[in-house]
Formats: sequence, structure tokens, C-alpha cells
Amino acid sequence: MLFNLSLLNPRFVRHFCVRSISAMTYRCIGMRVLLSGTKWRPSVRDNAVVVKSHVNMSLLRLCAFPKCLTSGMVVNKAARQVLNANHCRSCFRIQNNFEKTITDTTLVCRRRYSVLIPKKEEGKTRMRQQHQLLDVLEARIQQLQSDVILDVSNVHFLKVPQTGRGTASAKGPKNVSGERGEMPKAGQPRNTETGGSSSPKTHNSRWMEKLKNEKWNKTTKQARLQLKLQEKMKKENKGSLMLPGTSKKTISTTKKSKVMQKQEQAKTKKQKSPRPAVAVQETYSREAELPEVEELDQQVNQWVSANAETLLEDNEGNRYGDAQLSVRCFLEACVFIGDVDRAQRCLNNHHRNLTKRKLLSMSAYNIMLRVWAKRGSISQIGRIFTLIEEAGLKPNLSSYSAALECMGRHPETSPHVIDRCLQQIKQDGLSVDDLFRQTVFRQDERDMVLSAVHVVWPDYQPSGLSDQQICPSPLVQEFYREREDARYPKLAFSTEDLRQRFSQQLDIERASTVTIDSVEALKPVTPHMVKMRELLASQRERWAKALLQVFRESKMVMAHSHQKSGKISLYLYLCILEDKEYVDAMLQCLTNLPPSGESLLFIAKELGNRVYNKFCIRQKAHSQMVDKLARVYSSYTSLLAQDTPTSNVLPREWWEELEAELSAGPSLLCDDTPWPNVLVIQLGTFLVDLMVRELKVHSDLIVPGPDRKLIAVLYHMYTFRSNRQIGFIKPHPILTQLQSEALETRLTFDSYVMPMLCPPVPWTSPRFGAYLLTPTKLMRSVEGAVQHQLRLEKCPDYELHSVLDSLNQLGNCAWRINQPVLDIIIGIFNDRGNEKLDVPPPVSEAPEIPRFSHSDPSYTTAEKAALKREAIRAKKKFAEMHSLRMDALYKLSIANHMRDQVFWFPHNMDFRGRTYPCPPYFNHLGSDVTRALLVFAEGKPLGAHGLDWVKIHLVNLTGLKKRSSLAGRLAYANSIMDDILDSADHPLTGRKWWMNADEPWQCLACCMEIANATRSPDHTKYISHFPVHQDGSCNGLQHYAALGRDVIGATSVNLMPCEEPQDVYSGVAQQVEEFRAQDAEKGIRIAQVLEGFINRKVVKQTVMTVVYGVTRYGGRLQIEKRLKEIDDFPKEHVWDASYYLVHQVFSSLKEMFTGTREIQDWLTESARLIAKSGSTVEWVTPLGLPIVQPYHRIRNQMLKSNIQFLSLQISHDASQKPDTVKQKNAFPPNFIHSLDSTHMMLTALYCYSAGLTFVSVHDCFWTHAATVDTMNQVCREQFVALHSQPILEDLSKFLLEKYCSEHPGERKNKKLMEYWRMIHLLGKVPQTGDFNLEHVKESTYFFS
Repeated sequence: MLFNLSLLNPRFVRHFCVRSISAMTYRCIGMRVLLSGTKWRPSVRDNAVVVKSHVNMSLLRLCAFPKCLTSGMVVNKAARQVLNANHCRSCFRIQNNFEKTITDTTLVCRRRYSVLIPKKEEGKTRMRQQHQLLDVLEARIQQLQSDVILDVSNVHFLKVPQTGRGTASAKGPKNVSGERGEMPKAGQPRNTETGGSSSPKTHNSRWMEKLKNEKWNKTTKQARLQLKLQEKMKKENKGSLMLPGTSKKTISTTKKSKVMQKQEQAKTKKQKSPRPAVAVQETYSREAELPEVEELDQQVNQWVSANAETLLEDNEGNRYGDAQLSVRCFLEACVFIGDVDRAQRCLNNHHRNLTKRKLLSMSAYNIMLRVWAKRGSISQIGRIFTLIEEAGLKPNLSSYSAALECMGRHPETSPHVIDRCLQQIKQDGLSVDDLFRQTVFRQDERDMVLSAVHVVWPDYQPSGLSDQQICPSPLVQEFYREREDARYPKLAFSTEDLRQRFSQQLDIERASTVTIDSVEALKPVTPHMVKMRELLASQRERWAKALLQVFRESKMVMAHSHQKSGKISLYLYLCILEDKEYVDAMLQCLTNLPPSGESLLFIAKELGNRVYNKFCIRQKAHSQMVDKLARVYSSYTSLLAQDTPTSNVLPREWWEELEAELSAGPSLLCDDTPWPNVLVIQLGTFLVDLMVRELKVHSDLIVPGPDRKLIAVLYHMYTFRSNRQIGFIKPHPILTQLQSEALETRLTFDSYVMPMLCPPVPWTSPRFGAYLLTPTKLMRSVEGAVQHQLRLEKCPDYELHSVLDSLNQLGNCAWRINQPVLDIIIGIFNDRGNEKLDVPPPVSEAPEIPRFSHSDPSYTTAEKAALKREAIRAKKKFAEMHSLRMDALYKLSIANHMRDQVFWFPHNMDFRGRTYPCPPYFNHLGSDVTRALLVFAEGKPLGAHGLDWVKIHLVNLTGLKKRSSLAGRLAYANSIMDDILDSADHPLTGRKWWMNADEPWQCLACCMEIANATRSPDHTKYISHFPVHQDGSCNGLQHYAALGRDVIGATSVNLMPCEEPQDVYSGVAQQVEEFRAQDAEKGIRIAQVLEGFINRKVVKQTVMTVVYGVTRYGGRLQIEKRLKEIDDFPKEHVWDASYYLVHQVFSSLKEMFTGTREIQDWLTESARLIAKSGSTVEWVTPLGLPIVQPYHRIRNQMLKSNIQFLSLQISHDASQKPDTVKQKNAFPPNFIHSLDSTHMMLTALYCYSAGLTFVSVHDCFWTHAATVDTMNQVCREQFVALHSQPILEDLSKFLLEKYCSEHPGERKNKKLMEYWRMIHLLGKVPQTGDFNLEHVKESTYFFS
């Protein structure tokens, strides 16, 4: 590219001149280093031109600008001579030396194209432009002199011959070494005693006047804002910003922010000055005058962006935006398939382009460093380090590891070079021990690095695990320090058995899919079913061939178009797997497609994620970590197996010790870049497009017809969801009929859908744990959200130990199937189902969809409208029935496949800390059906009180006797033993008492357990595998009552000991009934209609969820649903009744839980102010788990594809401003959820220490019947310990430190007032009551 400096736009030059750079800026350094090509060191002469004031403005940045902006820019010699007048002496000396090295011909840059500079320009135009440029520079220099106390005596202006209006000739005189010019002071005319006259004042004064006006306006505006601020502060001192219902708290600040110090300095100077509104004295610091408004404006504007930078960066400064991730993923894909040249071209293209260079981080450069290190190319390593230096980045441990690896592959490498590399590591504040501890190695990389280090340090050995720190939370100090009496449970398996199970699980995950028998295969097979199955199999074989052919053709076209390009393309992602694997994924998607169709976006995500999971498994196999994983796991089983000695070491600690002992070879940890959501969708959309275009079927496949033609199997159409038009993929009715009549006997799932056949890998860090090979997040989040994972990785490892250990304890619980219950459910499922028992019927039982012609004159307009509404309802019912049927089919088929197996559920958590099993379909968090199918694999004798607990649990499952004591429930269970035994012996032919329970299938399983125990010779020795539940009494309100020490609220939710349980739902229903009776007496019609219909069930869901942030709108929908379930309630009054009741429920809760409402209001208002300031709400749980609310303003992104343009609504993008409404509404329930998860984790840890089997469904805790009493004691002790901590005070301190540590400035007075309001609010923790937490330990019905 050629650049004609004589045609420079004066406005651009002026803008470039005044751009801010860092303080203490050396003039012309950029040009000097760039042209000399050597490392620059300041000399005495150079120091003379140092800007001596701490300012953020470069003085004459233009000196370096005309020479070259990049290494490839071409300089026009004549234009350079024209601009000699504005060069300092240092610039001019470098220019003279540089001119010897260039020719008069045009220099060609690396971009292989150029634009020729015109040979001639019109003289008048050039003179005018150059004259304006000199005027701009001269005026700006004079302004800078008047603004800042600077030593600018070294700035030299050459004499410019004046022709006409003062235009410099192209053949101006050269600068003479040693000649100095003087810069006149502000307000003085420029000295021109060497000849030549000054420029006419008409041009110079024009710029000076404009700059002076700009300065006057800004300083006046600043003074006006300061005066307003003083008035506001006086008013604030008189009044108060305290909210009602909050206690007073004083916040003392020992340090003043820089901005406040500047304001005080400015105030002092203004008081002394006779003109306080202007203040243009030369001694007045620029920091307190002109730039302050600009700085404050930048601070306010950067509030949001600064927070986003923090959320989307890891510890090493790597950005995790979609654009940055796309570049790194593309490089990794290139490297994986062996196309290193394409990867290097991509890196070079991004590096050369200054805009694209922002997308590169150290991780991107490290990818290429690792590749060239593997190939032993020291020259390429050196080139990439040069690129890193040019990009202004700092090499990290991975960078130096690659360099040492490359040296280790070359035995002839000089020891001096290796020693210099090791010294550089030390100079950068890093250590070689950290390099071996923290770097992720693949294959033989670690051995090569160690061999290089041994050249210099022959006796060096990497240090093992350092002294591990204990989790700092006071809640777990006893758990980690006092282990003498700990009885960690063992699994009822031998070491060899566990190793065999590991091998089976490893084979499943390597295959990435599992094919199992469907429970529908138990149906009798008819000849028609056999025919349909054969026909479907032949069609799939034909479709597979067609997809494989078109897939390869598409790859060839894309490969040819991107053969030598370094641009990011989708082609590389079509090469990372075998072609057949893509085809299998598409056919699997086709098989799972519901008859009603699915959105294009959903199918694309499913396909893209399937490819990503397989790619991750391939990468792990490529890194050779599977063999090491097998060795570590083989030793790990000795801790869990029953044929080994007991130990007081936790699974996480044992795994870390084993990994440190077997440190040689590749790392088990994977550092692959997660694919951005956009990439997953693009890849999936490409595959969906192939399916829509290529999958064909004959029109007469099932029903013979005269016109035989090929028709599409899938149709792409558009539909509306939530008032948004979306792309939709719908199967042809022929495919739907073929699949429904074939009743296939095989189902294919991804491997992570199935429970594990061996104990999960313990979580040792946020990036490692759960499955053997399948990638799993520690904290599940919305697709594409990475801020949670990054926040976890920034935490020190020891701070997360308690969270990780609790997840490991939950995952180590072994399960098995309750076979008698499973057989009964499968029988009902295959016999047309039973909606009352939550066994969905087949779609053949769905109501028939009415068919009619809109043009049929026999129907009136009203009849057509009614038929249309009926058709819509029928289609909706059909879709719901199919969805429920398939969900039940998957669960029952998985359970039937695992019926003779022992299995495990690996766990992770959501962003609030609530734990979940990883397998999505079949787990103990499911419905009543799935819970009834699960029992503990380990059995324990019932003991003295175990059978009583099983009976009490049975009564709890029926939903009866909610207000009865435990003794009353036990007596009721004994009184209905005949019904219990009849249900166990004749579940489908007897009195069927169990079918009327709230949880019928769990009730039936419990009846069978009671029958078996009572019929045993000694029920105390009966080995029970049955889990007994203890459920919290409206657990959310329990946490609120404990936080506020609310006596009335605590009594209502059973924190206070009582002889009989207090039912908060019944209490609210009773108070609502009182309100209704009063309104009915006043003649309110809807209150009269509701007489006799208000009960516990109607209000329960709303009461339960109001503490978790449900709105009046959501509560009305909940009550409306309950009213519709009452057959006798008049349907025409449902809306009015639900509207009336939701207001009464909220009023009742407000009266019963006053402390709860104050805390909820404080949390809501705090979140609102934080979100308005531009930050997302964050906090840390008492166990040290960092929480980030991922609610941001929706960003619409258009994604182009062959099939359609996809409009993505992204609400989790951390670079966007927070969504204030969602942030404030979600903070109270999310905060309470984080507390109940903390309580559950503490209970899990201390139950594990006591040797108990423990699992949970959020606030419902499960254990063996024999250990219920121990679990209850631990549960209550940990609740008291949790709420004995200053939770709200710690939250207030954290929020103040995070959001109020820096003054926002005074650019906008409204922003400043909100800042002060936020400080006052966050510092005022709501007042608490007098409830004594120790009472919880004596409360029988706290959890029952």
C-alpha cells in the first residue's frame, strides 16, 4: 500500500495528534525502533525530549506517524520533505539515516498490491492542505504549552520558505545538526528572525480560537458540575437515603479515591482564584482541569465494558468472546487434522491485520508454538515469539514449555540457550516447578521439557504436590482437620470388580453412543410390524449412502474453494471425524425427530454438540491420556473397594496423590478450547441442510398409488413461537407412519445419557471430573455462556475443595433397579398406559384431529372457527402425548437395560450451586415413576427404628396426616397394614389403595418394602436398600426466617420445636379463607363463589415459590391450574378467582413473614442499583463458591446458512449491559437457592464423614432407614452452623468491596447520586429479630 502524506486530511492528522497514550511518553520512539530494527535504549539526548509531566497526552505523536504506520507502508520522499518542518531533531536525524537505505522507487509491502501515488498534484490544493496541517500542529502545541507545565524547548521548527500563503516548497532546506529552535510561550508570537514571515493570523487564529472555545466550554462545564455536587452533598448531609425497614450502619472510608482528591484540589484552587469558573492559570495542573471531564466520562462509559472484560477473561488474560474462541477452535481443528500450514496462515493473517490481531491471545500463539515444538522447528518457535512481542503480549508457562520442548527434541541445542530460557522464566515471575505443575502436557511433551532442563540442571526433579491449603470456610474446618473418628464408607465391590467396570465404561465412552433394547420390544410381533421394520431398515441404508455421497461432494467443493486460504471456514470441522460418523449422527437425529417436528435451531444445536463431544473424545485419545487414566483409576479403586484397608483420605485427595505419583507422560487435564455456540449452530445447520436436500422417499412406499415420485422426507417451514417466526423441520407423514407402525426394538443414545457403570472420576478442579472421556462442565449453564466456568477457574483450588468433595460424595452413591416395580410399570406402559398413574398412553389414544375444508359451504363461519380451534387443541394434545410417551419410553428402556447392573450418577451443579445428576433422562431427580425405580445398591439392616421410619415415610408419600405428629403417622400406618400388604401382594388386582396416594409408585415400592421386612424372621436384621426421605418444611422460607431471626416466621416453618408440625401452607390457606369470608360479607361476588374451594392444595405451589421470586402473574397461573383441577368449580370464574386469590396469598405472606419481606426487598433493591450501575450481580456462598447471574440484555445475531438466516437472541453475553429487571427479580431466589445448596453440601460432607449413604433432591435428603436419625442430627447441626455465620453482613461487605471500591466520577450527576445511594443501601443490612437458632436442633419437624 502506498501513502501520499501530502494529501493527509488535516482533520485526521489533528485527531491523531491529540490521541492519548500512556504517561512519560518518549517522542518519536515508535519510528526510531521501527526504522533502526534494534533494541532502543534511551540516551542523554533522548532524555531531553521526555515528557516530564504525568499526562495522558502524547506531544507530537505525529512525528512518528509520517514515517510509517506499519512495516509495509511505502513512503513518498517528496511528501516527507514537505513535512520536515514539524520534526524534532531526533526524528530528523533518523530520517537522514533512513533515506540512505531507500530508493526513489516505490517500496512494495507484503500485501502484494499497491496504489500508485499521483505524480503531480495541483499546486494550490497541495499548498492549502499543507498550510492547514502546519497551522493545526502549531496551534495544538501552543495549547498544550498553556495547559501543561512541560519542557518543550527541544521541539524544533525548521524555517519554511513562504510562497504566496506560506506553502513549504518540496525542496525545503534540510535540518542542520545542532541547530535549535525555540518554542514561544503561550500567547507569544512565533519567532521568525531567521528570515521569512509568520503565517497570516487569519489562518492561525481560526484554529486557536476554536481550541480556546473548546477549552472554555469544558472547564466551565466542570466548574458548574462541581458546584452542583457541593449543593447536593449539603442536602444529603441534612437528609437520609435509608430505606424503610432497614437498620442504620456507618461506613467509614480511610482512603480517598484519586477522583475525590482531584476534586478537593480543584476546590482549593478555585477558592483562591478570582475567577473560579475559568481557572486558566499556567500553574494549574492539567489533571484537574481539561481532561477530568473526559476521564470521568470514560470511566462511566467503561463501567460496563470493564466488568465484561473481567467476566470473559481467564487468569492469563485470554479473552473468551465468540470471535476469540472461533479463531482458537479453528487453529486446533487445523492442527488436529495435520493442516499446520493452514493454521499458520490463519495466525499470520490475523496478526498482520491490526483489527483482527485483537482476536488473538496467548492461547492462540501457544497452539502454534506447541505444533512447531512437536516438529522441532526452533526457527518457527523464534518467529512466533517475535509475533508475540509485536502483539504486546507476555509469554506464559505454556509458551516457555513449548520452547523447552523444542530444545529437548534437539540434543545439539546449546546449554547457554536453554539456560537463558530458564532465566527468562524466572525474570517473568514464573518458576519451573509451576511449569511442570500447571502446564497441560500431551503425549511425550513433559519428557522432552524435562530432558531440556536436565541439560542445564542435571539433578532437577519436578516437585510434587505442595502443602495443600484447607478450604478457608469456617464451616468445614472440623471436617478437614478432625479425621481421626471419620468412617468414610466403602463400596460393596472388590478391586478387580471395579477395574472391570471401568473397562466397560471406557469402551462405552470411546464409542460415544449406546444402543439398547426398547421396552416396546416386549410386545408381540405381528407380520405387519416385521414388514415395516424391514422397509424402514432398507430406507435407512439408502439414506446413509445418499448422505455419505453428498457429504463428500460438499467437502470437496469447500476444500477447493479454501485450499490456500487462511480464512476461518467450516470445512475444517467437517474433517475432524470420519465421514461415516457425521452420517450416523444425522440418521440418529432423524430417528429421534418427533412427528410434530422440531425447531431448526434445536436440531442444529443437537447435531453440533454431538460432533463436538466426539471430537473431544478423539482429542483425548490423540493425546495418549487414556492409558494414563487407566493406570490412575486402577490405583484409585483401592480407596473405594471393600477388600482394602479403610482410610481417612478423601477421593479427591487420593486421586491427586496418584496423579502426582504418575506424573510422567501426558496430563489428564484437557485444555481444549470450548466451541462457541455460534460455531455449534453453524455446523449443525450445515448438516441439517444436507438432510433436508438429500433425504428422499417414494410417495407410494406404504400405500401404492398411480403417481410414483420421490418426495422429501423432511420439510423446512416457518412457524411462530412466542410471537417470533422460527425455522421448523417437520417429517413427512410417510416417515411418521413408517416409524410408528414399525415399533422399533432398538434405541440409540449418546453415551453420557446412560448412568455410569463405574464410580465417576472425582472432581479435582473445575475442568476435570465426572465421566471418563465425555466433556462435562462443573457448572452447567446456558449454551454459549462461559463466564461461570472462567470465574471458577480464577478461584484458588483450595477454596473449591468443599464444593468438589460434596459433589464427589453424591456421585459415589451406587444404585440399582427396583425390578418388581419396573415390571409392573412396563406392563401398564405397553397396555395403553394410565394417565392417573403418570404412565402416558400411546399417541393412538390421542383425540382425532378434525378435518374440514375451509371452502366447504355447509359450514358456517362460526362452525369453521370452532373446528379450527378444536383442531389446534387436538394437535397440541397429540404433540404433548407424543413427548410424554417418548420420555417415558426412554426412562423405562434405560431402567430395563440397567435392571441387573449397579450404576452411578455423576453430579455437577447449576450457577447457583444446586446439584444435579449428569444423565438427563433417568435419575433420582425425576418424576414419581423414576424415583420408585431406584434403590440403593448397598443394603443396611433396619435396626431398632428402621421399620418405623419406613412406615412414617409411607404416610408422608400418601399426602395424608400432614398435621399429625410422627407418632400419629406411625399409628396410622399400623392401622392400615392390611391395605399396605394387599397393595404389595396384589398391586393391580387388589384393593389398589396405593393408587390414591400423592406419589403412587413410590408408595407401592414402600408397601413392598414394608411387606418384605415384616415377613422376615427378624425385621431388625432385614437388609434394606430402600431410601427414606426427609423433606424440608418450605425450605426457602426456613432460610429467610433464619436470616431474619424472625420468631413468627420460624415457628410457621418448624424452626421452633413443636409437639405437632406447623403447616405453613395450611396456615396461609386458613388466613386466605378468613379474608374471603370478610369480603363475602361485604358482597364481593368472587369471594362468595370461592366458598368451600380454598384449601391447602390450591395455595401450596404459590406459597412455595413466592420465596423464590414468583410474581403475581405467575402465581395467578399456578392458582388457575389448581382451580381447573377441581371438577365442581365453575370454569367461567377461574380467571377472576385466581386473580383474587393470588392477591390474598401475597397479603397473607406479608403479614406472616415481615422479616422475610424486608430481606427480600433489600436484596431486590441492591440488585437493581448494581445492575443500573452496569454490573452483573455476583456473590460468594459461605462455602466459597462464586456465583454470577447470567442475565444480560438480549443481543440479536443473524447467522447465515444455506437453509435460512437464523436470528439468535443471546441473553447471556457478558459484553452486553445487564438486564436490570431480571437481575433484580432473580437475586432473592438465587441467593436463597445458593444457601439451600450450601446447607445440602455441608450435610453431605458430614454424613460422609459419619459413614452414611446420602443423596439429595435439593431440599429433600435421602438415606437408609437405619441412619435417618443420624442424618437428621447432622442436617440440623449444619443448618445452625450455616446461619450462625454473618451471612448478610458478609454479603454486604462483599458487595461494597466489589461495586463501591472505585468512585464513578461526576460526569453525570444522576450517576453519582445512584452511586452514593448504592453505598448507603448495600451497607445497611436489614434488622434481625430475636429467634434463637439453637432451637432448630430440637425441632423434630424441621426436616421430616
